[in-house]
Amino acid sequence: MIDLRSDTVTKPTPAMRRAMADAEVGDDVYGEDPTVNRLQERAAEIFEKEAALFVPTGSMGNQTAVKLHTKPGQEVVIEERGHIYNFEMA
Repeated sequence: MIDLRSDTVTKPTPAMRRAMADAEVGDDVYGEDPTVNRLQERAAEIFEKEAALFVPTGSMGNQTAVKLHTKPGQEVVIEERGHIYNFEMA
């Protein structure tokens, strides 16, 4: 079952844990993690975009999107049932 209620409810399977333990890693901040690089390249390909950016949570993705579409001091209008309004406001 896939549970999409929150970023915090998923648990890796034994196969996922093995894959993580065996994965070649690098510093993602400097673009040196081959797994993240392949994931971003594949996402860009799927969505027919020039590039893609992996973020580890939906909350981080939402915050990134808001910051990309606004300048300091600007506001966004969010519907009262919106996730950002109800669960991500500081």
